[in-house]
Amino acid sequence: MFEAFLSNFKLLDPSAYVVIAVIVSILVGAVAATVSLRARYAELARELRRTHDGDFRAPVLISIVRETLDALEQGAGEINTQAIVEHNFQARLRSFMIAERFVKASTGLLIILGLVGTFYGLTLSIGRLVGLVSADTGSGADLAAGLTQGLTQALSGMSVAFTTSLFGIVSAILMTLIGVFWNVTDSRLALMVEIEAFLDNRLSRAAAPGAAGVGGPAAAGPGAVLGQFGQALTTSVSQLQASVGQFDEALQNFAGSTREFREFNLHLKDNVQRLSLCFADLSNHLNAHIAELSRRERGRS
Repeated sequence: MFEAFLSNFKLLDPSAYVVIAVIVSILVGAVAATVSLRARYAELARELRRTHDGDFRAPVLISIVRETLDALEQGAGEINTQAIVEHNFQARLRSFMIAERFVKASTGLLIILGLVGTFYGLTLSIGRLVGLVSADTGSGADLAAGLTQGLTQALSGMSVAFTTSLFGIVSAILMTLIGVFWNVTDSRLALMVEIEAFLDNRLSRAAAPGAAGVGGPAAAGPGAVLGQFGQALTTSVSQLQASVGQFDEALQNFAGSTREFREFNLHLKDNVQRLSLCFADLSNHLNAHIAELSRRERGRS
């Protein structure tokens, strides 16, 4: 079987060798990128597990820890460690991201190249068959020789089509299996989750504004910790007193507003009573005037 497969290579033209060489190059490059990326991510994970004080050697880990400590010193509240990790991976491991995208796209690219070789071989074969049919041969010997040569060339085109397609499909199958068992994206995501856990569980809880950063002094002693605690307590008490004062001022403003509203209601009640008396007097005067007019009208009649 292997000898028959090798014998097909004799029927291939130089363009088929170029397509096969490109397919093999992409396969080798994707496998090499997969191995290299997984090894690099594993190295970063080992360094993260070995180092407990944040004193890393990898630039990406140093940058992640420094940005986290800066956010803690600025008092940013709840720190989005996931965004910090993703930003540093995109900025400092740009070549890794490009290699990872190449590995993802390699499977589809191998299939496409195999199809390109297939269509090229079929086009070549059909063109040679058309030339064979339309050829004008003279004698019977020339006709037999022309048919033999034309069929050989047509079969050569078919060999190009199926051989390049076979290389593309086999390479795509290999890359699919590699992606299932040694996925690069899974390794990167696992590393990012481990870095986020390190930041959340160790740095974010242990570090405080003014604490030692990467390459800085060791952790502060008990006296400094008590001093920081007392200062924080004093600040909290001051903030509480200010809040109580603001609340008391708001209550006074509300009481003043309520008093003014009560006085407005009293004045409004007096005004309504006065208007009621005025309308009553007006009604009495109108009734008296109407009665006087009625009496005069009866006297005339």
